[in-house]
Amino acid sequence: MTARILFQLLVFPGLLFTVVLGLLVGWIDRKLSARVQFRVGPPLLQNFNDFFKLLGKETIIVKEAIKSVFVIAPLAAFAVLTILATIIGTALFYQEGYGGDLFVVMYLIMTLTVMVFLGSSSTGNVYSSIGAGREIKLLLADELAFILVLFIPIIKSGYQFRLDQILAVQQSSGPFIGSASGIIAFIIGILCIQAKMTLAPFHIPEAETEIVDGTFMEYSGPLLGFWKLNHYMMFVIFPFLLIVLFLGGFNLQGWGLLWAILKYLLIVVVMVIIKNTNPRIRIDTALSFFWKYASPLAFIGVILAVLGV
Repeated sequence: MTARILFQLLVFPGLLFTVVLGLLVGWIDRKLSARVQFRVGPPLLQNFNDFFKLLGKETIIVKEAIKSVFVIAPLAAFAVLTILATIIGTALFYQEGYGGDLFVVMYLIMTLTVMVFLGSSSTGNVYSSIGAGREIKLLLADELAFILVLFIPIIKSGYQFRLDQILAVQQSSGPFIGSASGIIAFIIGILCIQAKMTLAPFHIPEAETEIVDGTFMEYSGPLLGFWKLNHYMMFVIFPFLLIVLFLGGFNLQGWGLLWAILKYLLIVVVMVIIKNTNPRIRIDTALSFFWKYASPLAFIGVILAVLGV
């Protein structure tokens, strides 16, 4: 049993699988973004080259930084993402879960933002501090809508809180995206994921042309490499979560494997297209959007789910 748990955590669907797939999907992100902008884009293994190159660079820690927090934050975020990948992937590929694992997923996703906030605010740099403030404000903006989105599959599955049980209900009665409340939740869920990954139009904490990469400005070497790796791992974890909650999971038998790949790539492509077709918005605009529009719409979705619609 211990060997099986370690395999799931460190190999599949946890650490190794998520890292490799994340770096490959990161290439799709960069390549598709380049095509949208009439550029060629990088070669297939460019993200691997970039990550290993950063591992060989020097880590520079500024004098004013809180060194322990500065170093621990990206590594803690990496550990959190590994656990997230294991929990979601175990439900998706093995149809296994445990009581309340969806609540653990909600908590860990929020912890990722806290790690970014702690890391950037520990640098002693004014631009990083501004980015840290924007990061936590963005969490306050999108968290309510995101929680309401997660409540909808809970309600539609008969108030199940385990990911594998939510999957089982969809496999027996159809994916939740086939309902009005499911469609609302799925659309708002993608927008919340854009914000949690700080993808355009919600890349407000980084804002390269405004606050010089903000949250990650003072990071270099291996620590910067882990922040970038964390970002690519999110390209695996968040789409998988949407597939578990709304698209009925994967069927890897026969043509089901092709359909599983298409479902995953469809979500990734939608995220990349949104990223490349929208300008960055201000933090007050993001707050207004999520609190005035996304959250009320998600609440309507919750009501529809209670009514069975």
